[in-house]
Amino acid sequence: MSRRILLIKDMLNIIVVVLLICFTHLVTAEELPSEAKPSNNIRAIEISTFLNGEVIAKLTLDRPLPTLPVGVALSNPHRIYFDFQDVANDLGRHVQEAAAEGDLRSINIVQVGNRTRVVMNLSKLMRYELHPQDNILLIKLMSVADNMASDAVVRFAEETPNRKMNSLRDIDFRRGPYGEGRVEVDLSKEGTSVDVQQQGENIIVEFVDTLLPGSLKRRLDVVDFATPVHTIETSKKGDNVRMLVKASGRWEHSAQHTGTRFVLEVRALTEDEEEIARKKRVDGGYTGERLSLNFQDIEVRAVLQVIADFTNLNIIASDSVGGNLTLRLKDVPWDQALDIVLQSQGLDKRKTGNVIFVAPSKEMADRELLDIEAKQQISELEPLRSEVFHLNHRRVNSMSFEGMLSKRGAVSLDEISNTVTITDIPSRLDEIRRRIQKLDAFQRQVMIEARIVEAIESFSRNLGARFGVQNATGVGDQRLGISGSLTGSSALAGGGSASGANNLNVNLPAAAATGLLGGPAALGLSLMKINNGRLINLELSALETDRRGRVIASPRVVTAHGIEATIEQGDRVPYQQATSSGATSIRFMDATLRLRVKPLITHNGQIDMELNVNQDKIGQAINQFLPPPINTKQVTTKVLVENGGTVVIGGIFDRTENEVVNKVPMLGDIPVLGNVFRNTAKVDEKRELLIFVTPRILSDSLNLQ
Repeated sequence: MSRRILLIKDMLNIIVVVLLICFTHLVTAEELPSEAKPSNNIRAIEISTFLNGEVIAKLTLDRPLPTLPVGVALSNPHRIYFDFQDVANDLGRHVQEAAAEGDLRSINIVQVGNRTRVVMNLSKLMRYELHPQDNILLIKLMSVADNMASDAVVRFAEETPNRKMNSLRDIDFRRGPYGEGRVEVDLSKEGTSVDVQQQGENIIVEFVDTLLPGSLKRRLDVVDFATPVHTIETSKKGDNVRMLVKASGRWEHSAQHTGTRFVLEVRALTEDEEEIARKKRVDGGYTGERLSLNFQDIEVRAVLQVIADFTNLNIIASDSVGGNLTLRLKDVPWDQALDIVLQSQGLDKRKTGNVIFVAPSKEMADRELLDIEAKQQISELEPLRSEVFHLNHRRVNSMSFEGMLSKRGAVSLDEISNTVTITDIPSRLDEIRRRIQKLDAFQRQVMIEARIVEAIESFSRNLGARFGVQNATGVGDQRLGISGSLTGSSALAGGGSASGANNLNVNLPAAAATGLLGGPAALGLSLMKINNGRLINLELSALETDRRGRVIASPRVVTAHGIEATIEQGDRVPYQQATSSGATSIRFMDATLRLRVKPLITHNGQIDMELNVNQDKIGQAINQFLPPPINTKQVTTKVLVENGGTVVIGGIFDRTENEVVNKVPMLGDIPVLGNVFRNTAKVDEKRELLIFVTPRILSDSLNLQ
């Protein structure tokens, strides 16, 4: 009896809750003012794709537009949206599909109140032009690359005049009436493609094919305006202008582009918006309005009905949904309450628009499995179609279609015409076509220049003496003689004639430096004693050498993004090698200057390079049956460099200091006089090797950026 009373009380509670919800909706509907009906409607959208890549979307309206809509380009993914004020969507659908071979994938049409937003979903960044014709608006989409001048004659590594591109005229910052920050940019031309994207706490605005005057290349500090924006930094990035806007706090941004004026607005979130964001963070992603449920032994269908009435959503329950449950939930988001009810009963949901379908998890999985099997059967029975794809920037043998073909699909490659023929069902062909459009893209090219500088500085000093005593018979009456050297002089020694060198007691002259012509400078003296007629010969010699040199090699190579390139120049040195039979054969050894590089262009315009620089020189051969020695200088590294920047990837400094003293024992140690009995040689040699690398990105027209 008590159980029946509790059940009746629960049913009464449900009825009261339903009546309160209906009364609340009725009162709310009476209090809300009726919005004015839009005075214009979008009746039709037609899409045309041309062979040159241009796409034209034709929008037909009831009457002409008083003002043209504002287009804003976004990335990740690429898209352009237009806001039509006081215009309604009368198409009967929210999505307009486009041709698969064009860069326009689809168009989304979303109406919010009196405003309709038309979103162009693109496969890459494009620019647009608007052409109104009475009640028809033509939106022309063109590839950004089509806007570049291509009629100039291009020469390798040569500067070319600047193309006629758009330019920034002025950058201004203002504080709006509600504390929002407004970045206002004036451009010189209309139709400029602007890419706006948010990265963390920063907003990056990129103006495509735009010049930046030197007076606008600066950093603005706008903290004193008391807006979410703190700094605005504008810089040149290739052919584009990049603006980095740094903000703080909780904010949202919007962009408007009308004619030659671009406005970026950064607005701080209100307390209500901040509360919604806070709820989303606290409640684990649940954002629904909070409710409280307190039921004992109530049917699951009744709980679903209460949630449907509370949220004004359409909930459809499968026939197999049943059972009772007891729950007490206080002040929780309704979407979280729905998940709790479904999980407790082993149920699952699928949401489409404002309709939620509820069924047991196994039944839901079986339904989806049946759908997959039905699609698979359709693909097995669907007629095959063949299509030929012409590749412009990739080789057909570098493309892989593994995992994209169906069981009945086939691929045929023709390397001569660089085409690929694919036979498969239409849905797979559409997917392959989109993949080819993404992968068959122009690969940017990089010119890498390396400079190898080897500086040589050497200094040597050599001091020596030659000393001897000989018989003075026949010399004459001279007691003192001075000559250039003793070389070639003759005197009698023991009754015979001999060269001066044979009459020397000490022979330690200065030696000539290796590889230099001529010999050391010498001063010869002849001294004669009166009492015994003996002649004393003395020669002092000295040599000082100072040598400086610099060797420069500058290899350079151009390659595409991600492709390894090698440039090599040098000699092939022959040498003889003995075989096992006793005969000899001629072999070759390479001594080259080689640059091997693999560049990767990063998203922010820098260059990541894998480098190998090698410089070989042929040494002195030992004998004819052994290969000559190769003096090698090599560096292998991986570096990240800015476009046009120079980095030193290697440096070797080698210094050799030698001092050699040859002397007569004991006599050579005598102060001052000992210099006659010794030879001194000092050598100081320095070698320094530096390798500089400078990468430069080439534009699409092969000009240096």
